[in-house]
Amino acid sequence: MTDRCARWGRLTLGVALTVALGVSPHAAHGEEAVGAPASEAPPTAAQLAALRAQVQVLHAQQLALEARLDASAARIPPHPPAEEPRAGHHSVSFSAAPGKGLTLSVGDLFSLSLRTRVQVRDTVFMRADQPTTNEINVRTIRLWLQGHMLTPDLQFGIQLAFGGADSDPGTPSPILDAYVDYLRLRDLKIRVGQFFVPMDRGRTTFEFALQLSERAQIFSELGLGRDVGIAFSSTDLFGSHGVLGYSLGLFGGEGKNHFGGGPAGFLYVARITLTPFGPFDDYLEGDLQRLRRPRLAIGVGGAYNQNAQRTLSTGGETLTLGTFDYGHAAADVVLKWAGFSLFGEVIYRQARQGSLTGLVNGQEVRQWSRSALGYVLQIGVMVHDRVELTARFDQLLPIGQTDPTLIAMAAVTGKELGGGINVFVYGHALKLQSDYQFLFGDSLDTGRHALRFQLDASF
Repeated sequence: MTDRCARWGRLTLGVALTVALGVSPHAAHGEEAVGAPASEAPPTAAQLAALRAQVQVLHAQQLALEARLDASAARIPPHPPAEEPRAGHHSVSFSAAPGKGLTLSVGDLFSLSLRTRVQVRDTVFMRADQPTTNEINVRTIRLWLQGHMLTPDLQFGIQLAFGGADSDPGTPSPILDAYVDYLRLRDLKIRVGQFFVPMDRGRTTFEFALQLSERAQIFSELGLGRDVGIAFSSTDLFGSHGVLGYSLGLFGGEGKNHFGGGPAGFLYVARITLTPFGPFDDYLEGDLQRLRRPRLAIGVGGAYNQNAQRTLSTGGETLTLGTFDYGHAAADVVLKWAGFSLFGEVIYRQARQGSLTGLVNGQEVRQWSRSALGYVLQIGVMVHDRVELTARFDQLLPIGQTDPTLIAMAAVTGKELGGGINVFVYGHALKLQSDYQFLFGDSLDTGRHALRFQLDASF
């Protein structure tokens, strides 16, 4: 193809030169043009010499142009065949967003997101019978690793905590969450590992999504927290468009990062949720979206911890005289509407027996179970796109035969009244919080006041 184009180029150039000069190739060499009129005068010697000089110049230019054409043709490679897609080839991409961290993706084969969170707090404690104290610290530092492998339906999550108050006594491991999810089946999603026990709402809401800097005190006493086990769940049961959900779980019953064997027994958990107006961000406290339509979530849950080895079922001190069987129940509601939010919950724990007795070093010792009922009511109002006012009241009520120290604590600080102001710089991912908490019991004079100022930032 290239040679043919070059030959046509040479022929066209020669004809063009001849036409442009008005002289046939034969005349240019001193020969008589065939068919020329006999009446025309022959050119003079000077004219012929000038024409020959022009032809020589044009011929040299023609040769140079042909050489350039040949060189260009040599540099053009033949068209390669279309490349076949390679098996196992996946595109690699990076992305980053505030509050979402940095994400590496390798097609559908693998992804990994790295996210961090820091919480800096200043706390002032005041009591009538004690000096006022001030505490400034880095409350927590969290590291989240999340992603998927082999398929987007197989996901994993790891959360590590490095704050001074993040680990339980006797279990200094920084592991908070470590689980694997299989999400292929709409009605039967599976999670295995260490994570929040899905029994109630107040304890399973992540810390970064709270309206006040601390959860209500009833959840530190009655909540189940994290444990190791397996859970089956769905947020769209029977294709209900997110209206109906459930969770079923089987756990070890001893809480997070627990080591050492004990009597056989498990923690059995069940929970049902209903969102009659459709799914929404019900596990993020407050109504930052300020949508002018009501959103409602209702949940009920129950659990039974067989042969619990700790005083708080999945937390607290380890028992040395035996075990308790604990029953748990909770009911909660969340309402959001045009910047207004309401959260309410009732939570309950009851032991089958009040105490254990035994001999230690020849002396009789008694260890008590802790049975109690708690409730909380919390509201929030967005007074600006970035500013929220919030308030809360909760109470802890000991019931039945229970630990005398629990009864004494409830008599002094069993009720909480508090409120706060939140400034959302970038939603819950970057916010400034200030709140006031008053813990009191049978008498207001023995109550404790706390002021907290906090920066909560996720990157």
